[in-house]
Amino acid sequence: MRIYEIVDEEINEVVGTLLYYEKRRAFIIELKENLDEWTAPLLFTAFVKKHVYSMPEKVSLMWVRERIVPSGRQNIGSILNTHKLKEYDEMKFLELSNGKCSQDNLYIRKIEKLPEYVKERMKKNLIELLVTRSNNLLCFFADDTTRKVELSDIKYEGIEKLQANQQLLLSGKVGVGGYSANFGESIDIPASELYDVGLQIPLSVTDFLDFVNKNIYDTTESCSELECSRQNIAYLQGKYLKPIKENVKGNLFLKGDILRVEW
Repeated sequence: MRIYEIVDEEINEVVGTLLYYEKRRAFIIELKENLDEWTAPLLFTAFVKKHVYSMPEKVSLMWVRERIVPSGRQNIGSILNTHKLKEYDEMKFLELSNGKCSQDNLYIRKIEKLPEYVKERMKKNLIELLVTRSNNLLCFFADDTTRKVELSDIKYEGIEKLQANQQLLLSGKVGVGGYSANFGESIDIPASELYDVGLQIPLSVTDFLDFVNKNIYDTTESCSELECSRQNIAYLQGKYLKPIKENVKGNLFLKGDILRVEW
């Protein structure tokens, strides 16, 4: 991840931080909370009016694209050759211009460490996301809390579509940087929204990882515990064992189920 300050050249003040996730070529912008609808960059005023300072990935990308040569420009091939670029890359073009734009006084400046206000906000970012059998969301956050979220409690555009489409709901995954829960290509629910509406349950991320590490056996571990062969496990699976996940290379079982075979 690369980190850049967003600086207002006119007043010589940092107004936010631009995060660039290189593998995904994704941008996230974190604005400072002292901004209001009059001092925030124009594209972000609607968010700041609602006291939202972590910009969604798509909106952050829009801000970047406002400041660089568009990919559809007629002479884009010549521009790439001039700058010795093999392909169109938003971040490289943004760096070439230092993020400057004729529409405002902002520019970017590379830094090495995350600002403290960004670190603090990231504590509410997602680490893991699970869609439960009851169609709730089990959300694990960076501050080591776990929250159960009912879809009906989420006040976000597109949630009705999510409630009506089981396949879309099951596609849920953690978005870039943990800033959102992504469903398909169209619905991105901010992690902060899930954090605020979710019911905290007494299960930390650490507890959950301990459970996974100590209480889930693969086929080899099951054979060792029961002192039997893989063929025996296959036989037991047909009568007494039900794997929690099946794979051609081997299955996963709950430790308790394996131990119950010995009873």
